[in-house]
Amino acid sequence: MPDIAQALAAAVMGVVEGFTEYLPVSSTGHLELAKDWMGRSFHESFTVVIQAGAMLAVLVEYGRRFARLADFKAREGFAGWNGWLWLFLTTLPAAVLGLLFHSAIKARLFAPMPIAVALCAGGVLMIVLERLLPSHDEGGVDAVGWKRALGIGLFQCVAMVPGTSRSMATILGGRLMGLGRKTAAEYSFFAAVPVLLLAGVYDMAKGWSTLQRSDLVPYAIGLAVSFFVARAAIRFLMRIISRHTLEGFGWYRIALSVVVWWTLVR
Repeated sequence: MPDIAQALAAAVMGVVEGFTEYLPVSSTGHLELAKDWMGRSFHESFTVVIQAGAMLAVLVEYGRRFARLADFKAREGFAGWNGWLWLFLTTLPAAVLGLLFHSAIKARLFAPMPIAVALCAGGVLMIVLERLLPSHDEGGVDAVGWKRALGIGLFQCVAMVPGTSRSMATILGGRLMGLGRKTAAEYSFFAAVPVLLLAGVYDMAKGWSTLQRSDLVPYAIGLAVSFFVARAAIRFLMRIISRHTLEGFGWYRIALSVVVWWTLVR
């Protein structure tokens, strides 16, 4: 018989992951808080499973966009070989560093104090940059280009530090390279797919031998909840940035860093 409490906890984790994966607020920080408050633990690969739900949400929400990657006659924009090249260039830096330093980062930085510091530092950076950077025209994802794709990939490496937020790193990276908020956010969504896929395959391969049948129900619940909540979160973020700056997320990160420190560190 399934553990009802564990199933409910998995649903809560799915909500947290789905809502925070694409917002520039660090899903890691929120997941660690949620686990601590619920007093629950999960299999080591549970996080990548609920991240897969968030990844599927992007594929469904932007299905037509991703379908253009199969149009190999296209010569411009995020389509055909161009689109594949851009995603490859954005993914490559983090993939290489992940293979080299994944274990060391997980052992040394996956702790409350580094997460709290990264949350606060990222919040301050977001506030400063949003006040300094000019508003750019929204050229759409087709205007990204291979140079920006590679540059965003380099910024994405910063997100290997827990608490930084992959979304924050890629959106701010895109903004620093001349993209508008909406364009930077949409490309950030697209760039998440190969990164989350590779991370998921890597972690599942490592933890496969320790999986038990009792893990399957929480996995399925967490994945499904994450999928539906992530779709709502994507639409929410796009509405926010069409009317406001990202500065509010910066202040939220600073407040959350205090909560993480007060709850998990002191």
